[in-house]
Amino acid sequence: MGDSAKKILFVSAEMEPYLPAGRMATLCRELPQGIQERRKEIRAFMPRYGCINERKNQLHEVIRLSGMNIIIGDVDRPLVIKVASISAARIQVYFIDNEDYFRRKQLYRDEAGNFFPDNGERAIFFARGVLETVKKLRWAPDVIHCSGWISHVLPLYLKKAYKDDPIFAQSKVVLSLYDDVADEKLSPGFAQTILFGGVKPRDIALSEPSDGTELAKLAVQYSDGIILGSPEVKPELKEYAASLDLPVLPYEEESFQDGSYLDRYNAFYDDLLK
Repeated sequence: MGDSAKKILFVSAEMEPYLPAGRMATLCRELPQGIQERRKEIRAFMPRYGCINERKNQLHEVIRLSGMNIIIGDVDRPLVIKVASISAARIQVYFIDNEDYFRRKQLYRDEAGNFFPDNGERAIFFARGVLETVKKLRWAPDVIHCSGWISHVLPLYLKKAYKDDPIFAQSKVVLSLYDDVADEKLSPGFAQTILFGGVKPRDIALSEPSDGTELAKLAVQYSDGIILGSPEVKPELKEYAASLDLPVLPYEEESFQDGSYLDRYNAFYDDLLK
């Protein structure tokens, strides 16, 4: 990949300090900093959920990146990009925002615990919003590291809808799997709504209605490497990755305790780029 610094794009469902500490949120906060300290360039994206306090976290809109409309199910949805800085880590975080999809206070379920019926559309909007924003930034990532179920549409779009875009011509996809895959059904008509650009029905083995496990398998199918980010990853997802003969970085609790997971992840990226 040449002598220049490799570029890693982190696309995460959760990140501290914008969401409460948890396995994924904490890792997705520490990992970009750790990889940056290992002399790689990084960018980080996450959804701008309604529970994120904009004033406290000093989010502000990036006008030059906003203003695009993304069509989801024949409806134009305005894409708003916001940014905040984690000054201690010298990291900028970009937020994908849309009033209809991301202003509600809950993440994926309503107050009664019901899975939002439009979660599939939210995942589609998030994936396209990230990829379109990266194009506007003219920043070509060597690796795109997706974490969390809401990022699971992105590998498909990268490999099918954006495969001819020079920004992404050399990009590899790393998918971290967690225990956040929902059993509930996604948006009605999701298998049709996800079709975009060069994505054809034959590219997506989704039933109607689709569920979170099927979407996770789709993400695995279009990824170049898999990281097990949790000990509770569904066995069928691990088996599916193995059936595709993908490189898999196993979960190792001790590495999170002593911080050595940063070197493991960094080496995993490097091996994919050889």
